[in-house]
Amino acid sequence: MIEHGKPIPELTIKSVLLGMVLSMVLASAMAYLGLFAGMTISASIPAAVVSMGILRLFRRHSIYENNIVQTAASAGEALAAGVIFTLPAMVIMGSWEDFNYLWVTVIAGFGGLLGVLFTIPLRRALIIESDLKFPEGIATAEVLRSGQRGGTEIKHIVKSAMAGALYKLGSSGFRIWPEVAETAGRAGNSIVYFGSNLSPALLAVGYIVGLNVAILMFAGGIVNWLVAIPACAISQPWPVVDGEPMAAMDYAWTLWSTKTRYLGVGGMLVGGLWTIIKMRHSLFSGIRSGLKAYQNLGPGQTIDRTEKDIPMKWVLVLIIASVVPLFLLYQTFVDHVAVALPMAITMLVTGFLFSAVAGYMAGLVGSSNNPISGITIATVTISALLLLLLMGKDAENGPPAAIIIGAVVCCAAAIAGDNMQDLKAGHLIKATPWKQQLMQMVGTLSAALVLAPVLMLLLNAYGFAGHESAKANPLIAAQANLMAAVAKGVFEGGLPWNFVGMGALFASGVILLDESLARRGSRFRTPVLAVTIGIYLPFELEVPIFIGGLLSIAIKRMQQKRQLPAKAIESANRGGLLFASGLITGEALAGILLAIPIVASGNPDILALVKEPSTVGLLGGIILLGIVAAWLCKVAINPGKNTETR
Repeated sequence: MIEHGKPIPELTIKSVLLGMVLSMVLASAMAYLGLFAGMTISASIPAAVVSMGILRLFRRHSIYENNIVQTAASAGEALAAGVIFTLPAMVIMGSWEDFNYLWVTVIAGFGGLLGVLFTIPLRRALIIESDLKFPEGIATAEVLRSGQRGGTEIKHIVKSAMAGALYKLGSSGFRIWPEVAETAGRAGNSIVYFGSNLSPALLAVGYIVGLNVAILMFAGGIVNWLVAIPACAISQPWPVVDGEPMAAMDYAWTLWSTKTRYLGVGGMLVGGLWTIIKMRHSLFSGIRSGLKAYQNLGPGQTIDRTEKDIPMKWVLVLIIASVVPLFLLYQTFVDHVAVALPMAITMLVTGFLFSAVAGYMAGLVGSSNNPISGITIATVTISALLLLLLMGKDAENGPPAAIIIGAVVCCAAAIAGDNMQDLKAGHLIKATPWKQQLMQMVGTLSAALVLAPVLMLLLNAYGFAGHESAKANPLIAAQANLMAAVAKGVFEGGLPWNFVGMGALFASGVILLDESLARRGSRFRTPVLAVTIGIYLPFELEVPIFIGGLLSIAIKRMQQKRQLPAKAIESANRGGLLFASGLITGEALAGILLAIPIVASGNPDILALVKEPSTVGLLGGIILLGIVAAWLCKVAINPGKNTETR
């Protein structure tokens, strides 16, 4: 594209440098936040907003430069998630005393680069040829467009972003109302539980993905939290702690983390493999078309800028050639050629398969809600079983060897899911794919350079729960502790294989149901990963997504009832999408900014105005969330007032 005869700037020095710096900063912030809170926040939208403000200081800038910056910056957040979910397990198990700079950098950088390479052939299959929503990709594109257009749209998205940020500040910062409204009680020897996250951003995600996916996630949550957990409780004695029966809430979460969560792991394993099988034609056609794209060009012909990936032949060469460094990496660790070679191949194969699954799940529910830890558990489990077969159950380095594979795959899958969101945003604004893919690599390598010293700083300052390094307020490192337990459980026993198996059988039933619906031509479908994600995730995350899905269908019916013309509906829908994007933007930005005083002070309650939210505070939070939902409805059914008709 050109502007007044000049190319529009995209891959420029200022966009590259700014992307590298933001990648390092976000990787550092997310490393702490993930170890402290057990979750990370997709950084695509916050990075787009920050870069938008900085680039406006320059006389010449473009939406494409802004997109390049957010592409690189969000890679830092994604890589941090892949690292912190796995490598702290090496310290927790006692295999490492600290975080060796070379080991951490090589594992993070190499795993992340594989994730970028895997997304290149997936771009056509998941973004162009599928109907996946990629909610955060759509939201990022709307933020970029609104910044470019300015006027009414940028003011509109700023208002909803402020609402999302203020709500997040009130719950996570000031603690005026809780982030989660939940209750549990004992019913005989069973448990009754219900909970909901009070999050405008999750409400917005549900609105964007629509009712079908929202229903399936909610149904998966019901299967786990309202069926499986009560059934587990009734089948065994109620636990006693310090002479008193364990609280029902604590018991519910204990059963979820130690048993029923593995229903989702087994389900995602089967669902992931089935998704790959279903995607095979699109995947292979994408690779073939990528290989032929440059071969079929005549003299003077060029590929359209918006269709240019990094040449597929180089992608395939790099992926195949990666077997060698993977082998050397693993050989250095296990010092056994007969083990290193098959496990290097295992890393490559599982890395590609689960990167595809992570990309698909990001398309369903977004990067922030993408259960990468579930993928990693499946990887660690498969790897540990293979190592058990190759090395025997008495192998001392068996569990850490499985963690190393899980770390590479987790980094690849985390990067793949996040990058697919970025490529979706780029596709919507007509950016150049190969430039985004190059910046994904730059952002990944930039983040990899700083993660080892950040992890050492956190280890020395706080320590990890479950390890001798733990200080007064240690980092919980929830996923890393879980990975360590899984890796050791395969070799030492104790994993709930019955739940993994039941989850796999349940997923098979969902697949059969979906195929039956497809044959009947039903508009309602049951994609298996949407259901198994619901089983795996905490129920409180799925309730607001479900409510958002209900809002989306209610808004459509209100539009039909008003008999709005097509252009008016298009304008109203754009208004609703802008509003939802703003809610996600505001909450994500606030989440990152709140991490700053927490890291600086080491006190998670540094901004809290009250020790514990009261019932009045809870009701206030629910009412405010209801007002946000009503505001969304008003925006999405009143065309011409909140967006410019084009």
